[in-house]
Amino acid sequence: MKIILIIILFFLSLFSPRTGCLNRMTFALWVALFVVAAISYPFIFSSWFGLNLQVMIIPLIQVIMFGMGTTLSASDFRMVMKMPVPVFIGLVLQYSIMPMIGFSLAFLFGFSPEIAAGIILVGCCPGGVASNLMTYIARGNVALSVTMTACSTLVSPFITPFLMERLAGELIPVPFFAMMISIFNMIIIPVVAGIIANGILYGEVSFYRKPGALITLACSGFAIAGILIFLFDTTSYGLLAPLRGGLILGSILLSFTCSIKTASVVWAKDSTKWIDRALPFISMAGICLIIAIITSRSVDQLRTAGLLLVIVSAAQCFLGYTSGYWLGRLARLNEKNCRTIAFELGMQNSGMASGLAISVLNNIITALPPAIFGPVMNISGSVLAYRWGKKEEAES
Repeated sequence: MKIILIIILFFLSLFSPRTGCLNRMTFALWVALFVVAAISYPFIFSSWFGLNLQVMIIPLIQVIMFGMGTTLSASDFRMVMKMPVPVFIGLVLQYSIMPMIGFSLAFLFGFSPEIAAGIILVGCCPGGVASNLMTYIARGNVALSVTMTACSTLVSPFITPFLMERLAGELIPVPFFAMMISIFNMIIIPVVAGIIANGILYGEVSFYRKPGALITLACSGFAIAGILIFLFDTTSYGLLAPLRGGLILGSILLSFTCSIKTASVVWAKDSTKWIDRALPFISMAGICLIIAIITSRSVDQLRTAGLLLVIVSAAQCFLGYTSGYWLGRLARLNEKNCRTIAFELGMQNSGMASGLAISVLNNIITALPPAIFGPVMNISGSVLAYRWGKKEEAES
């Protein structure tokens, strides 16, 4: 029965982009496929060729954040000046409403301290990159969505540890400084590297169209990564030691970006459109794999608290969507902006929450609520986006 369900989900995921009624549910279907496979056959996501897949979670998150950065440019940050009111309202709601929703649900349902901390952690994280896609499908304000996601992400190293320390500090130890540095390593450095990559790939600077310059930059990036890997041990970095992984991966990804741009300039007449199609696929695959790895290691906890956690995650999403939309209406924002803020609040960066639970809080159980929140968020977000999108089509 399990294998039949997996096969059905696989074919639905594979052919959904070509099916009118399912094309907007593709991501949610892939997430559901990986979750079912991880619960049914957890050993598949335990280790590959002797490598414990848990060590891949942080690098996968960093790659996803790099992909997010490649969608950002200086013009996105200038949007803050063009629409300061909705951005400000969205940020305030993001870091006030969502943490309190997480805190309230965690204690209302009487979870263990580890799981309760995971629920709160989801609420204390910034908006996720999936909100941008859902905003697009729902005919919301995509520029506002991208700007809000970027801004909430960039301030997260300071706000997320502060909120976690205040709201979950009595449940589990929350090392403020370690969490702040981990967010810089896992989120900020890859995002900044991605923004630089955006300039290389799509910028108007003539320097980035010269093969010689691009090859020099690519070699420099690989050299920096090599120095960080081979010529220094972790004791040589001091305060920068926790940032080593992000700096290495960022340098390597930027080098690959320069190499791709070089090939594009020389052989493809400066065409980089295929990258726009590849990066969302890579991000989707990374998110699915992260969820599957965490789910496979929490099967026993899922059997005892899984259904309740699904209910809580659904409530967390629903309250985020509802409060974002109606508080936006209360602030007299237009319909598109209200939809956008709804997705920004209801769709949190569950990957970041999972990474922090594992790398900083050292607790795989605390990573379980974010792992469950991810699929619930993507499925509910897809349904809401499809409904709003169809409503917009009917009215236009």
